[in-house]
Amino acid sequence: MIELHHRNYSIAEIRDLIESDESLELSDQLIEKIKHGRSFLESFIERADRPIYGINTGFGSLCDTEIGPNDLGKLQENLVKSHACGLGAIVDPEIVKYMLVLKVLGLSKGHSGVKLQTVQALLDLYNTGILPVVYEQGSLGASGDLAPLAHLALPLLGLGDVYYNGEIVPAREALVVEGLSVIELGAKEGLALLNGTQFMSGYSTYILGRLQKHIVHVDRVAALSLDAYDGRIEPFDDAVHAVRPHTGQRETAAAMRSILEGSEWINQSKKHVQDPYSFRCIPQVHGASKDAIAYITSVVETEINSVTDNPTVIPDEDKIISAGNFHGQPLALVLDFMCIAMAELASISERRIYKLIGGQRGLPAYLVANPGLNSGLMIAQYAAASVVSQNKQLCTPSSVDTIDSSNGQEDHVSMGANGATKALRVFENLEKVTAIELLTAAQAADFRVGKSSPIIEKLRIDFRENVPFIEDDVVVHDLIKKSIHFLKH
Repeated sequence: MIELHHRNYSIAEIRDLIESDESLELSDQLIEKIKHGRSFLESFIERADRPIYGINTGFGSLCDTEIGPNDLGKLQENLVKSHACGLGAIVDPEIVKYMLVLKVLGLSKGHSGVKLQTVQALLDLYNTGILPVVYEQGSLGASGDLAPLAHLALPLLGLGDVYYNGEIVPAREALVVEGLSVIELGAKEGLALLNGTQFMSGYSTYILGRLQKHIVHVDRVAALSLDAYDGRIEPFDDAVHAVRPHTGQRETAAAMRSILEGSEWINQSKKHVQDPYSFRCIPQVHGASKDAIAYITSVVETEINSVTDNPTVIPDEDKIISAGNFHGQPLALVLDFMCIAMAELASISERRIYKLIGGQRGLPAYLVANPGLNSGLMIAQYAAASVVSQNKQLCTPSSVDTIDSSNGQEDHVSMGANGATKALRVFENLEKVTAIELLTAAQAADFRVGKSSPIIEKLRIDFRENVPFIEDDVVVHDLIKKSIHFLKH
């Protein structure tokens, strides 16, 4: 059992928490904050002499329609049901776990006014493996991720479908098996569950958690490609980067020097005086993406430790304020930026693949001993190019679009949810291209005499235990799949 606390969590901590598969529970401090926020909300409603948005009024453009005290719970239940308008593909259950955890953390800060029972019900879903079926499409990224979060909340009411024991079943069936009861929503609770950015931030946290691991492979595979291509080490000298000291650039150069230290190939005499940009500019290109990812990480970590529903309950100042913390613009912008940063890592990787199969620097064309009869890795490069081209299309920003909604009341939206789903596709494409580069670089290295560095040689040995050298043409798709699996594990 892992106890959640009132503190800021890093993306790595959220990733490790979810990957641990441990159950979660609220700390005493979080329980007290939730109770304090709810108590204040109920007191505020009793003494209020005016309508309070989303608590005793309608929603969106219906904000001026007052609701009677006997209908406040029904108002919230209706909100959840009417907003469950998800479309498209079903969200990966692993991402749903992130959404649940981030929603719990947001509601636990005491500024949402929800009941402890409601937060505990979300934790019960997580802990029992009852994961709501959520759909990729439907959110405008402001007023929060309304449609997907409505689907996240439906099982609390015994509605909707869930993943349970590897199958999709009606939520009520799974709740019965686990001995869980449906809950009755009180004032503001439906709005607190639906408002918020947990679809966008769940995707962002999930992608960044995987990207933080994958970025290590990107440098190592590039180093293997450089050495297999008989590249030069001089462009990675720290003296070059000290005079242009971007953090990512300098760190990448240092990483490349470290990975290649002790290589026979990198230190041998070269006939060529210069390498193509895709090799020579690895620090500048990889480094720029790393700097972008560092900035994106800082924004996302601020978001996942924030309160993003509306209205905001502020007990210490005796206020309930309807504002706009649900607006996803901070995430929308960095999700588009993330797409570009990842796409560029894939783009330069594909160029190294292209060079390695080109029959240059003593390597056979398409990296087979008998080209002509064999096509080798010719079409593997085509596949990488196709994926890289798709990334360019996916990098068209979502955040520059907005469509008026709710009868003009919600007249500027972030479209960050669309940015989130395409960012995942770009990341998965990056994994594919890196895997093809590894397959290509390892094949090229096997044509060399001697050895690379200890780090590279270990990579080659480990890789060859999973993916064989290509003697004659084989079904390359199978090798690419094995290469992708190798990088993931």
